[in-house]
Amino acid sequence: MSKRLPRVTAKELARFLTRRGFVLFDTKGSHYHYWHPITRQKVTIPMHAGKIVGPGLLKSILKQVALEWDE
Repeated sequence: MSKRLPRVTAKELARFLTRRGFVLFDTKGSHYHYWHPITRQKVTIPMHAGKIVGPGLLKSILKQVALEWDE
């Protein structure tokens, strides 16, 4: 049985990625682009103030960067 993903805002997701070595390298409108200097993985997060990142998008972002959400 798979673990349910938490409900997080884009700001919390950005903090999560930053703690794991990702660096903000570009912004275009409300989309923030992060990359990891060692693995060279890139990911885009839609930063809409106070809105929850949907579970499908959160799962997709975590899969792109090969991480699991750990609390």
